[in-house]
Parts: sequence; C-alpha cells; structure tokens
Amino acid sequence: MQKRNGKRKIREPKHRTPELGYYFIVTDAKETEQNYMLGLRDSIPKTLQEKLVIKVDKTETKNLVERAIDLSSLQTQYAEPWIIFDRDQVKDFDKIISLAERKKVRVGWSNPCIEVWFGTYFGSMPPYQDSVSCCKGFAQKFYKVTGLEYDKADKAIYKRLCQKGDEEQAIKIADKRLQALEQDISTPSKMYPCTTLHILIKEIKGKIS
Repeated sequence: MQKRNGKRKIREPKHRTPELGYYFIVTDAKETEQNYMLGLRDSIPKTLQEKLVIKVDKTETKNLVERAIDLSSLQTQYAEPWIIFDRDQVKDFDKIISLAERKKVRVGWSNPCIEVWFGTYFGSMPPYQDSVSCCKGFAQKFYKVTGLEYDKADKAIYKRLCQKGDEEQAIKIADKRLQALEQDISTPSKMYPCTTLHILIKEIKGKIS
C-alpha cells in the first residue's frame, strides 16, 4: 500500500491468540489425574469445554499409547492425543514415553508422581525420589497452605490448587526444572523430581487467555 508521499506504508502485524484445538486426553484409572484434568476443563469457558475430552481407561499403563490412538480416532473432530501417567512403579516408563513420541502422542508424565506437579502451585518442587515420600510431603504442604487434609480423590483439587496457589508460577518452576535436567539427563525415569504435565496446562491456558 502506497502513502500519498510515495513511500510504502508498513502494516503493523496483527497479534492473534491461537485458537484452542481439540485435545483427547487419556489416563489410567487414577482418580487424582482424572479429577485434576476435569477441574481444568471446567475452569475454561463453557463454549470451549467440549474441546477437552478426558478419558479414563482401565487398560494397563503400558497400553495407554495405543488406546489413546484408537480412542481419539473415533472422535468426529480431529483431536491431539495426550496420555497422562506417573513414574510410580511403572516398569516400562521410558519405553512408553519413547513409543508415544514415535506414534505422535504427547505425554504429560510426572516423576515420581503427580503430586510433584501439584507442589509447584505452592512455590517449590522438593527433591522427592519416590511416590510415598512425595505424596506425604505434598499432603503436609497442602494442609499447611489450605488447612485441609489432602485427599487423592478430591474432585475439587484443581480449584483448590488455583485458589491457594499460583499456576503461572507453577508452570515456571516446572519448566525451569525440566530444562535443567534435560541438559544432563535424557532418560525420563532418571529425571526426578520432574514433570511435563505443565506443558499441557501452559498450552491450553495460553490459547484461551
């Protein structure tokens, strides 16, 4: 486009918020992960909630990748498949993640357990190496911050974490930890405490903000 003085007018780029696509999220039969993700879905605008399909499948953890592919293929809308699971006592943890990468399925894993991610809402990621100490430590922190006993089956866990904690800070803490570990370690089972679940949360929230 030319100005009257003959010089070309430079158009300012328009910044557009990326549109939230469809996500098909599969986890195994663990109430904690299910309740957290359902809470996340319910926190976004109702007009977008149908774009987050959360499926709890009772298949063995080692079969989550194939189940995610099979179930997401049945959706009328194209959906990006994700699986969510913990290191805990899963023997094939690294193999599952590697298979997911090859099959184009994204993974929100936590090592040793999802409570290591929950803890970042309250400002830290303590160096837990096993799920028992991780859950116990988080339960103590949760009680100190909220005055409530931690219940892994709490249907309001996402809401409580956001109300009493800081999700943006949580994402930054988890991201910093992941990047630091990735510099020296490439095997997820040896990356603890650590999580990639924050990547999914950051992506979803970033597209609706």
